[in-house]
Amino acid sequence: MTEPSAAHAAAVTDRGRLAGSAYSTDRDLVARQSLYQWQTPRYDLPGIVAEQLSGVRGRVVDIGCGNGRFIQRLRDERPDLALLGLDIAPGILASVLGPVAVADATRLPLATGSADGALALHMLYHVPDIPQAVRELSRVVTRDGLVIASTNSDRDKAELDDLWQRAAGDVLGTGRGPARISLSARFSLEKATAFLGEEFGRVETTELSGTITVHDPEPVVAYMASYRAWADQHDVPFEATIERARTILVCRR
Repeated sequence: MTEPSAAHAAAVTDRGRLAGSAYSTDRDLVARQSLYQWQTPRYDLPGIVAEQLSGVRGRVVDIGCGNGRFIQRLRDERPDLALLGLDIAPGILASVLGPVAVADATRLPLATGSADGALALHMLYHVPDIPQAVRELSRVVTRDGLVIASTNSDRDKAELDDLWQRAAGDVLGTGRGPARISLSARFSLEKATAFLGEEFGRVETTELSGTITVHDPEPVVAYMASYRAWADQHDVPFEATIERARTILVCRR
């Protein structure tokens, strides 16, 4: 995968776009989360996070908590933890139970060493200054605390990328259209260790490989449509490309 352009980075990290459109509700986030129910093997990501935190006591902060999927699981399984959810988008916090606050990952409203654990799950690629966000994670977590970060691989969903380019090409009449925007390219699995290693002495990587197989086009179409906040970044009529992708998938059935 090529390095993201400056325009790509600006679009993926723009606070107004993130808070006002992409995550003003959890509709599009749920569409992306839902696709994984057709993955084999099926990973229980909240359960994996809870297991990783089994030795942590005290306060855990979920930075970029989104719709609170991980916080809710921890509330159910770890009532002993003091949990705090932070996100840059006020709208998506509306349905998250418990203490939450609007916060910027590069300026966390937490005292140094005040957290025993921190989560940064599929969100660091949205931060304009990733090294500064990593420094903030290091600052607020105790010396013997635990930070869990997650992201996608540069190789993630290559078939979906191919579908988008085919559909875009059909719409434009060019054979093969421009690539769709990648949210995780700035902080992918392949880049994560280098970023985190700048502040943390030990970084362990766990790769959760799998295959997503669907027999109904709609979950794939919903996933692609969930990028509507970045429709202007695709250099192609967005809705028309989505509809063309649906037609291609229907014809494959």
